[in-house]
Amino acid sequence: MAVVVALVCVPPAMAATSYTFQPQTILAPRVPAPEEQRKPEQNVVPVGSVSLAMSSTQTAVIKSVMRFNSATGRALADNEIICKWPGGGKNMVIGQNILPDTGKYPDLEDIELTTQYLVHPGVATTVTCTAQVRSISLGYDDRYYNLVGGSIQFTDQSVANTTTGQPVQASVARNTSIDPASPVVRIPATNTFDIAPGFKGLKVFGDSNYMVVKPCADCTTGASTARFTLLVNQWKADGTVCHSDSTTPITKTMLYSVHHVYVPLTKQFEIKTDPGCVPRFNAYVKVDYISGYDGATHGIAKGLTDSRGSATTHSSDMSHIFAVPYK
Repeated sequence: MAVVVALVCVPPAMAATSYTFQPQTILAPRVPAPEEQRKPEQNVVPVGSVSLAMSSTQTAVIKSVMRFNSATGRALADNEIICKWPGGGKNMVIGQNILPDTGKYPDLEDIELTTQYLVHPGVATTVTCTAQVRSISLGYDDRYYNLVGGSIQFTDQSVANTTTGQPVQASVARNTSIDPASPVVRIPATNTFDIAPGFKGLKVFGDSNYMVVKPCADCTTGASTARFTLLVNQWKADGTVCHSDSTTPITKTMLYSVHHVYVPLTKQFEIKTDPGCVPRFNAYVKVDYISGYDGATHGIAKGLTDSRGSATTHSSDMSHIFAVPYK
């Protein structure tokens, strides 16, 4: 019997700075059985591209939002952005395992993932950014889920840099554990940075992927609970703190079966002009271990295949922080 396969065509990148995704079903390929003696393969599905002509000093915000649901079984859903320009590029991925529809865990069965970061090529060029879904089943059967909708766009095409001409942005280099022995980590975190006078505030984004680390070889249940807070400091010229502010803490309990969870934090920070205060800042996400299994903040994902089954690979930042000054 002939099988008809419907292909979703993605238009090539053009001058458009925003693109709305078409709803579609995503295949999450099965994990090979042990006797097959082959490595698991992630499916990689490009779903839309945008382009922006940029100057050598320009910084822009690229943002991809994806909503997923209706999974036929537990599977990985990754929202990845690949930005390229002649001689360079920058990638970022945020992901979470999606659970099948049972109504037991609604926030894990219908999920929205946002991947966003600053793009600064440092040369006059055209930047092309492609959003793609990365997927794999967490079982020996193929799974499917729906990309319900979303978009990729340059949400801000001209972001102020630091006084050294660099964007305010930092990622976590490697997975960093948090457990009863070391119950607090402060990542992702910026270095101290200066911006030009005249700005009223900063909008700071701290996006983390938090993972649960099982304590035994055969664990299948359980969870890890941690608390997340985004903190921003302004400094005085003498090196003392001028002003601090933070988000309301968010507590996340992550099931082992889901493994990792997306934790977004945003803070609008007012810049003070009190005596001695200067436009010098730092920001970080404070993660406090509360209970359950050990956890970790995801670092850079390495060895991601460029396409399903490809020999070529790339790395993508995961947990990260960035700031946008505003007037």
